[in-house]
Amino acid sequence: MRFGVLSTAKIAREDVVPAIKKSNHEVVAIASRNSDRAADVAAELDIPRSYGSYEQLLADDDLDAVYNPLPNALHAEWTRKAADAGLHVLCEKPLAENAEEAAALHEYCDERGVTLMEAFMYRFHPRTERAADIVREQLDGVHAVDASFKFALRGRPDDIRLDPDLAGGSVMDVGCYAISAARLFLGEPNRVYARTRDSRDSGVDTDMAALLEYDDGPTARVASGFDTPATQTYRVEGENGWLEVETAFDIAPGEQGEIEYEIDGRHVTEQFDPVDQYTLEVEHFAESIASGTVPRIDAAETVANMAVIDAVFESAANGSRVDVKRPY
Repeated sequence: MRFGVLSTAKIAREDVVPAIKKSNHEVVAIASRNSDRAADVAAELDIPRSYGSYEQLLADDDLDAVYNPLPNALHAEWTRKAADAGLHVLCEKPLAENAEEAAALHEYCDERGVTLMEAFMYRFHPRTERAADIVREQLDGVHAVDASFKFALRGRPDDIRLDPDLAGGSVMDVGCYAISAARLFLGEPNRVYARTRDSRDSGVDTDMAALLEYDDGPTARVASGFDTPATQTYRVEGENGWLEVETAFDIAPGEQGEIEYEIDGRHVTEQFDPVDQYTLEVEHFAESIASGTVPRIDAAETVANMAVIDAVFESAANGSRVDVKRPY
């Protein structure tokens, strides 16, 4: 599969383009709003063609798909334009600004016969798959999940993650992972009670803490932030034990993964050889297209995650518990 990349974003340069190159697929074009910037990155990453606009890249008839790592508020616009060009789309998380927009975007791509997948790379790491299996098959009476993704955001005050016009904020940047993990182990929550703060007077949340409530009793605590030392973890607790993972979401390709758990009095640490979870994500996306099957991160998964994010924002704004509302 031949990929074009919409923008020279850091995640594209450092993670996804190298990941595609490790696969059986290739990156043949990259675009930026600045033609010199696009040319420089293309030369650095050995990409054959560069373009000074996203429109030019989408007009390239040698592409099969695009990777869209644009700022959050631009995901929907340029995913639609890619679909109009008949290109499949692997789009960075979060796919859209809210659940309704995410549902509409999937419908738009379906109508044009192209595959759309939101890029939650951690879901493709063998460790995540194994953790889900352990919880499902061995951990009885699961009643609590704690999931957190925080780091210290330093640098320019005009960082796109601090821009409300670009749908920035810690929830959209990293809190979406914590919410995804809670849902992976507990399913869909019924209510959310959340608090956020804006420590930099930026117009977006720089810290979030939320309680996800389930009608049958379990709860999940999720958190995200830009103001503390790096932490990314989830812990699942059941009646007969617990499971915990550190460096849970953004694990480097050369880093060994680990799961620690204690079930029925048996304490275990499982280790996982280093893998590039971005490469696994790309290969899954391409295989879904080739086989005509639905990707693991499908419309239902994406919309459900966005619905919880919507509820987090609504609860934080209202100062009260809110029901999770799903477009379908």
